[in-house]
Amino acid sequence: MGEGKTMASCIGEWPEPVVRVQALAESGLAAIPTRYIKPPCQRPTAASCRTKPQQQELSIPVIDLGELLLRGNVVAEAVAAACREWGFFQVVNHGVRPELMRAAREAWRGFFRRPLAEKQGYANSPRTYEGYGSRLGVQKGAVLDWGDYYFLHLAPEKAKSSDKYWPANPGNCKEVSEEYGREVVRLCELLMRVMSTSLGLDQEHFHRAFGGAECGATLRANYYPRCPQPDLTLGLSPHSDPGVLTVLLADEHVRGLQVRSRAGDWVTVQPVRDAFIVNVGDQIQILSNCIYKSVEHRVIVNAKEERISLALFYNPRGNIPIAPAPDLVKAEDRPALYPPMTFDEYRLFIRTKGANGKAQIEALKGQASPAS
Repeated sequence: MGEGKTMASCIGEWPEPVVRVQALAESGLAAIPTRYIKPPCQRPTAASCRTKPQQQELSIPVIDLGELLLRGNVVAEAVAAACREWGFFQVVNHGVRPELMRAAREAWRGFFRRPLAEKQGYANSPRTYEGYGSRLGVQKGAVLDWGDYYFLHLAPEKAKSSDKYWPANPGNCKEVSEEYGREVVRLCELLMRVMSTSLGLDQEHFHRAFGGAECGATLRANYYPRCPQPDLTLGLSPHSDPGVLTVLLADEHVRGLQVRSRAGDWVTVQPVRDAFIVNVGDQIQILSNCIYKSVEHRVIVNAKEERISLALFYNPRGNIPIAPAPDLVKAEDRPALYPPMTFDEYRLFIRTKGANGKAQIEALKGQASPAS
């Protein structure tokens, strides 16, 4: 979800009363409500999407950014390979202090442990999503995911969430999260330069095309409670991310993120200690003219353990048309695959429909006119 607030008038309120998944989990229920039961073909145990035994040995690449100064070309090649083959990679030696990473994660763990009545004071709406939430999309009667979240705007300065949206407890939550956000945005800017170079573009091309200093950053703290029937539901349905990059600080003790491999199987990611998990968003797929592809991912839940993760979404400025880079378009063998579209336009459809695999980005492919 992005930084702009211009869509507030387009989407109203939630279509039904919002139920907190954490409250359901803590009520001691033995079976989950039907609203959370996925169709058989979408369940983690479905034969069509079960993780095959041999796939368990696969893992997304781990890239050492500490090598950039000495072996910049090697790192760029590793990033390029990861973007082509996976759309996901982990980064170590990324420059963000491990102490800050842990402090941010624990601050949000502290929030989700606050009394429900206190958390309800920050209940969000689909107009901006800012605050405490338990669903994405506004389709009435939709099958819901088994998770709660807290969503905030961190950048640019003019789009930042106001103080009223920040939890008062824990007392350090705002300060720690904003410092964490600044550091992760710097990491995103570094990755943009590496990705631009890896595609043969000048190193600032991505950053300029997405809006430069006016690029947006949002934070979603995810809370996935224990689930009595984890084989029937998902913490987050399969989707690709609509923005530029997502930088995830995962729970190091409880695995949950699964990535769709090129073979179509689900691979469970094992987080490396003090690493970030990075994935390519739809806007990079568009700008790279499908050389780098965003990838479906989902979250499974656990019967015994809760799980916390922090996702920072790095997004384009909302009103800039994004289209394939001219240097990556060749009239005959690689025409422009996507028409120009602003991030605000792209995001509105996704906010209306909720997570839906890669349907949104695939629907655009081939709609570019020959002149674009």
